[in-house]
Amino acid sequence: MEREKEIEKRYEVYAYVLDFLPHGRLGAMPGTRPGYRAGSLVQVIGEEFFTLLEAIAKEGTVLKSSDRVYVGKDARDKITYIIGRIGYDELTSTAKMELATVIEKIVINREQWFVNFFNTAQAITPRMHALELIPGIGKKYMWQILDERERNPFKNFEDLQQRANIPSPAKLIAKRILEELSGESKYRVFTRAP
Repeated sequence: MEREKEIEKRYEVYAYVLDFLPHGRLGAMPGTRPGYRAGSLVQVIGEEFFTLLEAIAKEGTVLKSSDRVYVGKDARDKITYIIGRIGYDELTSTAKMELATVIEKIVINREQWFVNFFNTAQAITPRMHALELIPGIGKKYMWQILDERERNPFKNFEDLQQRANIPSPAKLIAKRILEELSGESKYRVFTRAP
């Protein structure tokens, strides 16, 4: 019984809109799932695991990019139901264009969680540290971050930026998440495998 609790599936509770198609998909696009139910189709990204999802919006609901919507198990006010997880390649061109901006917004909203990552990240292999997986952070910046966090944990992005002398941590993390979602990286630090 305890083992079942351990492997219990964890779902997104909130997500951000990437694209809103008021008339659903017009015809089945090559390589996509056919036969969507009628209604407004919404492509979203979850705020906790960065899961890409498709959903159907409630009738009469109009959503715009970056809107935060409840997608959890309880009664939803804007989403009728979740169709399921999708891959990066299944995103519309509009959703792909919005993705970096929305991811950065999520990262900024969850700043403390990501600052904690910088304060606690460990080596992945004997030759590679998790910090090095973030674009723009090589050995030099990694050692600066490790030295500074040993003196005192980072308080926020600004503190991290000033003490470790790295450019915009939120943008660097957003870029990493985008790499993971698009399949450009072997390692997953912030996202779940599809």
